[in-house]
Amino acid sequence: MHKVTPFMMFNDRLESAIALYTKTFPDSEIKTVARRGEEGPVISAEFVVGGQRFMGYNGGPYFSFSEGLSLYVDCEDQAEVDRYWEALVRAGATTSACGWIKDPFGLSWQIVPRRFMELIGDPDGQKVKAVMAAMMTNGEARRRGPRARLRRGLKGAA
Repeated sequence: MHKVTPFMMFNDRLESAIALYTKTFPDSEIKTVARRGEEGPVISAEFVVGGQRFMGYNGGPYFSFSEGLSLYVDCEDQAEVDRYWEALVRAGATTSACGWIKDPFGLSWQIVPRRFMELIGDPDGQKVKAVMAAMMTNGEARRRGPRARLRRGLKGAA
């Protein structure tokens, strides 16, 4: 086990969450599952998503996720962003600005093309501001063409 492993509390939907995450992201697997009785519901599990190890527990309605914690997915290109985004939306996720999406279990994800991180690392503050303004749109606008918005943002800062 890693020295530090994120531990997530689910509202009795751990098994569904693990199924979605391991189906959606490569380099994912279920390591261990503990059930309440032989055929009972999953109460805890250890699993890997995108190479990152997690522990989960069905804690009931006492705990919930917030945007204060999100899982960041570094995507090579827009096609990879779209693949993950579509899978999460099909599962019932809700979208928001700047590549953020909240899965049906309440966990927030940032599905971001690597190029975005390169662009906001530009030493020209005006370019960075334009790129950020281009990305801070609602989820549906994000789906219609973030690459074009980023290009426009950079042109606007030039």
